[in-house]
Amino acid sequence: MDCIAAVSTGANPTAIGIVRLSGEGAFALCDRVFRPVNGRPFDAQEPRKMVFGEMLDHEGRVIDRGLAVRFPAPRSYTGEDSAEFHCHGSPVVLRELLNALFTAGARQAAAGEFTRRAFLNGRLDLTEAEAVIDLIDAQTPAAARNAAAQLDGALRRLLEPVQESLLEITSRFYAVVDYPDEDIEDVGPAETALALKTADDALGRLLGTAQRGRILKNGVRTAIVGRPNAGKSSLLNALAGYDRAIVTDIPGTTRDTVEESVLCGDVQLRLIDTAGIRETADAVEKLGVERSRAAMESADLVLAVADGSAELTAGDLDIMTQASRSKQWIAVYTKRDLKADVRFPDSHWETPPAAVISLSNLTGEGLDKLEEAISALFPAGSHADGGTLLTDLRQEEAVRRAREAVCRAREALEAGFTPDAILTDAEEALEAIGELTGRTAREEIVDRIFSRFCVGK
Repeated sequence: MDCIAAVSTGANPTAIGIVRLSGEGAFALCDRVFRPVNGRPFDAQEPRKMVFGEMLDHEGRVIDRGLAVRFPAPRSYTGEDSAEFHCHGSPVVLRELLNALFTAGARQAAAGEFTRRAFLNGRLDLTEAEAVIDLIDAQTPAAARNAAAQLDGALRRLLEPVQESLLEITSRFYAVVDYPDEDIEDVGPAETALALKTADDALGRLLGTAQRGRILKNGVRTAIVGRPNAGKSSLLNALAGYDRAIVTDIPGTTRDTVEESVLCGDVQLRLIDTAGIRETADAVEKLGVERSRAAMESADLVLAVADGSAELTAGDLDIMTQASRSKQWIAVYTKRDLKADVRFPDSHWETPPAAVISLSNLTGEGLDKLEEAISALFPAGSHADGGTLLTDLRQEEAVRRAREAVCRAREALEAGFTPDAILTDAEEALEAIGELTGRTAREEIVDRIFSRFCVGK
C-alpha cells in the first residue's frame, strides 16, 4: 500500500508531538526528512529503538531535534513498515514535518486509516479495532480497562471456541456428503446437540453483558426530579463539583433540563437536572415540567429529591410514585444540615427505592452514601470480566443473531429435522459471528466502524 502520514497527537501545543507514517517506502521517506546522529540509514537503525537526530523540512533545513523509531513489517501496528517521529509539540513544527513527508511522497492518512490497515493486514480483528476507539473515548477507569482487554483479544478468544464447535459439525457434514467413499465419521445427534448447547450457553452469557457494557461505555442517564426548591440543582452542583446550575430561592428557576456528565466512583453519570414538577400556568415552566416527566421515563436512574427539612407534601409523594415506575430509583432527602432525622413513607410503590439517602448539598455529608448506592446498582466491569462486556450495538446485534440461529438449530434437531436444515442455521450463526469479528463483515460495516476514528489512529 502507498505510504500514509499524519499527526497522531492533538492540535493544541503540547510538550511532545508525534508524527507517524506507514506503508511502502516508509523508511526511504524517513531518510529524506530525518538525519540521525549516528549517521546510519533509517532502514539500518535498530528496530523499535529510539534514535536521536534532526527533523528536516523539504529544503533540508532543520525543523527540530528529536527522536525517531522504526517498526519493520510485519511486527508493527499496521503490519507494514512504519515509523514515528517524536519532537516538540508545536503545531507549526508538526505541520512542517508532515509537509516534508508529503513532499517526499507520502499522503495524508484518512481518519482511522492506520487501524484499518492493521485490520486488513490481520493484526487486529474488528472487535480489537473497535476497542481502540473505545479506549480513546473511555470516560472511566473501568471503561478503559474493558477496552484494553478487548484490544488484547478478549472477545475474540471468547468466540473462538464457539466458532470452532460450529465449524466442526458443518465441515464434517460437508466432508461426508462430498467424499462418501472416504472413511469420515458422520456427526451424530448427540455431538451436534452438545456443540449447539455449548454455543448457546456462551452466546447467552455474552449477550447478558450488553446492558452493563452500554452503561460502562455511555454512562448512566440519570434524571434528578423533585418539586421546585427541593435541592435538585444544588445536588447536581455538589456531584459536579462546581456551580453548573443556577441556584436561587425563587421557585421555578430551572425551566429546562440542564445536563452534566460526572464521575461517581467508577460510574459515569449523565446527570439531567430537570425543572421542578408542579402545577403551573406559566407556559414556559409548563413545558419544562413536561420535559422533566419525559426525562424520568427515559432515564436509567431517577433521583427523586425532596426537602428533608420539611414534611413531605402530596406533590413529593406523587413524584416518588412516578419515580417508582422507573428502571431504578433512589429517594434523596436534601438539607440534612437543617434536619438529619427523616422517615421514608411506608407506601405501596410499584418498585421500592434502591436506597433512601439523607444528605446535605451544602456540607457534602451523605454524598458518599449516594455514591455507594449508585455503585451498587451499576457495578463497573470487574477484573473477572476480562474485557468480555459488549459495549457496542453492532456487536450486540451480531451476537443476538448468532444465538437466535443456534436456538433455531437446536429446535430443529429436537424436532427430528434432517441435518441440512440444522446446518443452515449453524452456518447463519457462523456468518453473524464472522461479521462481529470481521471475518465475513461487509465493506459498508467496516467503513462505518472506521468513520468513528480520528486522523492519526
